[in-house]
Amino acid sequence: MLGFLRPLTRAVTYTRWLHIFLGSAIAWVVASIYPGLSEPSYIDWVLVGVTPVPLLVAAALVPVIRRAEGLQARMMLFPGHHAPVPGGEAEDSGISVAPSASWRDRVRTAVWLVFRLETGIALVHVTGQLIGMVFALTGANDQASEKDGLLLTPPDTAWVKAPLSLLLVLAELGVLLAAGHLTAVVARRLLGPSPAERLAVMEERTEQLLERNRIARELHDSIGHALTVAVVQAGAARAASDPEFTARALEAVEETGRAALEDLERVLRVLREDEQPVSGRPTLTDADRLLQSARASGAEVDMEVSGPVERLPGPVSREGYRMLQEALTNVLRHSGPVPVRLRIAVDDARLVMNVRNALPRPTGSTGRGGSGLRGIRERATLLGGRATTGPHEGDWQVHVELPLK
Repeated sequence: MLGFLRPLTRAVTYTRWLHIFLGSAIAWVVASIYPGLSEPSYIDWVLVGVTPVPLLVAAALVPVIRRAEGLQARMMLFPGHHAPVPGGEAEDSGISVAPSASWRDRVRTAVWLVFRLETGIALVHVTGQLIGMVFALTGANDQASEKDGLLLTPPDTAWVKAPLSLLLVLAELGVLLAAGHLTAVVARRLLGPSPAERLAVMEERTEQLLERNRIARELHDSIGHALTVAVVQAGAARAASDPEFTARALEAVEETGRAALEDLERVLRVLREDEQPVSGRPTLTDADRLLQSARASGAEVDMEVSGPVERLPGPVSREGYRMLQEALTNVLRHSGPVPVRLRIAVDDARLVMNVRNALPRPTGSTGRGGSGLRGIRERATLLGGRATTGPHEGDWQVHVELPLK
């Protein structure tokens, strides 16, 4: 019994009831003009439910009507902050608030408007009969029985009236709850997102995930490179015990740290969706600062560039910079200050980048590497290229090929 009465404490029970009644308002407005509501016949009641249908179908052709119905349904059919459900969480409505974008959407909107109309009319009739019966049983009806409009005649037995009145009140509550639940189910089917809207949402979520992965890779490459340089420089300065070398090491740590902070600030602005202009991402034309950082850490970098690097497409140049940064970080982290041979070649069709360094000891690595090397391969794949990492002819090699178109 308590479980049946619990919905009466929820605001959504009454907002759904009101929403259903409002759906039939146009029927009573039209009926007051034709066929009229003064002693209506059964044919008149049929016309009450049929006459407004063409008007509703015509209204459904207007795209913004679907948006208006979606907003109403979200607010009145489904609980939100104004109508908490057990557990304190808001129910997911599953209702779209986008205007009609296709004829399919317009047809679904028309069916929904007609459903609201007929459900509202039916609920008005059922509610009127049940409440009228209760009034008649309790003596609150001041009209003669032949004019009260009731389809059933109340019994005259006195002891039956009280329990029957209670049953009719409970039946009225059950009808309201059932009608509200049915309307919510139908709303999800008819006002829910169309296949095109679902696809757009999935594409947006995919783009967000890809952007998060890109940001995560950039933070890994930038911050990882800065920390690796700092660790290598600190270790070298402590081992050297040379004030001049220590000063150079601290200067390299400072420069690398400042660049990492700039990258971090830029990424945080993106995450905050700040409207302030964001500084451009580094490209391969800025590779000198990576080489200076690696050389300051003790690595002997031999670099050879052929072709117009400055003419590389933006995405290729930016991702190439991050790949080079991770390759040099990988050298310093796992091999230390060893000789590094860097070759960058650009032609009309592709960018080829090769980073080789001597291995300090034989290794059985398969070249699959950790997240940094995996990030290099993922970046290359996203650009339609390929990257290989691993031992090659006694050296460790990172080889990247990216198409320019």
